[in-house]
Amino acid sequence: MFDFDAGLPAEIVPLSWLLGIWEGSGVLSYKVGEDVRDAEFGMRVAFTHDGAPHVQYTCTTWLLDAEGDSTSTTPLYSEIGYWRLSRPLGDGDQGPGMLPRTADPVYTTAEAVETLRNPRGGFDLEVSIVQPGGVSEVYLGEVNGPRVDLATDAVMRTSGAKEYAAATRLYGLVEDHLLWAWDIAALGQDLRTHSSGRLARVE
Repeated sequence: MFDFDAGLPAEIVPLSWLLGIWEGSGVLSYKVGEDVRDAEFGMRVAFTHDGAPHVQYTCTTWLLDAEGDSTSTTPLYSEIGYWRLSRPLGDGDQGPGMLPRTADPVYTTAEAVETLRNPRGGFDLEVSIVQPGGVSEVYLGEVNGPRVDLATDAVMRTSGAKEYAAATRLYGLVEDHLLWAWDIAALGQDLRTHSSGRLARVE
């Protein structure tokens, strides 16, 4: 059983090791045909909560110059999203929209959340991420201790968005650093390495 922090909603305790602001750098390397597109970038990620049973997520990246100057401010990419334990929503949950719940919440204690643990010992996740280029992703996956594995269940694109079909993401806490990797299937390519990095907690 996980340790229950009374200051957090019980359902986000399995994700509590992610909470905070992380900053570091990463490497982009994506092969399209015979062309390899690569760059080094800085990255800032925030995992926060507002008392509701989900985690809010934001990510901002910027290009680093050839010398790896961390003061570069050339924007590269950003995204926002929500992470939550995967379970059916019921009368004890808000929604849809702003409709308030009509019953008491069910998963308010560590013991109740423990009933959501999957056969592998982790917790199933649902993650929604929106990219500014007209792509919205729904990921399904698992948090198991200090590791998260995600794969897209659905990708939606606006009519003007670039071709983007699928993705996987990996997050892990290693020696107090957040390591992550993102593979994508885009621009007519199959699922392949896209970017990875190492972040340190700054707040």
